[in-house]
Amino acid sequence: MPQTKILLDESEIPTHWYNVVADMPNPPSAPLSPDGKPVGPDALAAIFPMSIIEQEVSSERWIPIPEPVREIFRLYRPSPLFRAHRLEAALGTPAKIYYKYEGVSPAGSHKVNTSIPQAYYNKEAGIKRIATETGAGQWGSSMALAGQMFGLEVRVYMVRVSYDQKPFRRSMMQTWGAQVFASPSMETQTGRDALAKDSENQGSLGMAISEAVEEAASRADTNYALGSVLNHVLLHQTIIGLEAKKQFAKVGDYPDMIFAPCGGGSNFGGVAFPFFADKAGGKNVRLVAVEPTSCPTLTKGVYAYDYGDTAGLTPIMKMYTLGHDFMPPGIHAGGLRYHGDSPLVSQLYHEGLIEAVSVAQLATFEAGVMFARAEGIIPAPESNHAIRACMDEALCCKESGEPKTLFFNLSGHGHFDMAAYDKYLAGQLDDFYYPEEAIKASLSNLPKVG
Repeated sequence: MPQTKILLDESEIPTHWYNVVADMPNPPSAPLSPDGKPVGPDALAAIFPMSIIEQEVSSERWIPIPEPVREIFRLYRPSPLFRAHRLEAALGTPAKIYYKYEGVSPAGSHKVNTSIPQAYYNKEAGIKRIATETGAGQWGSSMALAGQMFGLEVRVYMVRVSYDQKPFRRSMMQTWGAQVFASPSMETQTGRDALAKDSENQGSLGMAISEAVEEAASRADTNYALGSVLNHVLLHQTIIGLEAKKQFAKVGDYPDMIFAPCGGGSNFGGVAFPFFADKAGGKNVRLVAVEPTSCPTLTKGVYAYDYGDTAGLTPIMKMYTLGHDFMPPGIHAGGLRYHGDSPLVSQLYHEGLIEAVSVAQLATFEAGVMFARAEGIIPAPESNHAIRACMDEALCCKESGEPKTLFFNLSGHGHFDMAAYDKYLAGQLDDFYYPEEAIKASLSNLPKVG
């Protein structure tokens, strides 16, 4: 019988992360302070340990993974690569479809791949508390787990719309010992100011980041941890793509196209960047970031310097952005709601080295249900975006007869997202295409640089 699961031994867990900066044709744009001057490592020391700052600015191709981190990775890594035989048959496509399943982690998503090293480096630096944000809850639960592993207190500012829609994600965080606050909250000045303006504010990732950064900057025993966007986060996630390359080699195959959901960029960067190293060396592989039409950062945003948070507490970074005061609608695939994108992903997209598409909400749930009925795994709503784009390409192969090899990252399971599936199955979800005039209004407040 043809092989379905392609597995690696624990001894094959990568010993180093891959840093895409080493293979980018142009160096990354430097983060700036509000006065337009480059931000040095010292400016980040108020909220990050020096070991993470060094990774953030590194151009070394390979960064070693500490052994205590690899020891915890052994709880769930290497994650399996699957050949989706049943989905291929259901689509009637000549394409081969593979997916890497990150839902095997204790928190059920890929986010643990960076929460564990971030907790480790903060513990090594003598930090006692972590303040962070979360959208749909995957990052918050992953950070809560990692904090428990290393004895750190964790405080999570959860975007209010997700706090209300996803109570079991909140329960996961609390089970692992974290405190969870609906953002905007009364815990910070940023939150109090937002609620004073609008007591029904649904929140945004940018606002939750502001709250967490404000708390971290105000206490010497507290640092900030981020689940996406920054260089060190994407670095940690490359363990996904590094394992996948070993797994494809085991079966003598290689993807023609790679798809991953893209909100802040860690999901996409984690699976695609190790293959970008091959692309930079001349390999013909297409790397496709998939985002929602309701938060179309790459496909409708502008490439400009902007704040990473709503209150303007972070350095300004060059990225595709919808504006730092962008307020996304209360979509159910809530983890892809960030106003900006990773500076590394943004630069590669701006230079035409990767691709991006946006997909509508109903089509993503249709794809997720079809995938679940064929393959058995119920995907996280965020993962459904990659599944949709991959399925669309597989159907194009059906029309053309091309036997492409397609690969997507199944970044997490949807077991805590069934309320969204309930609404989809009941016909209570709608598509939302963010209005051009609303995007223009949000972009009018970009910081003036240069």
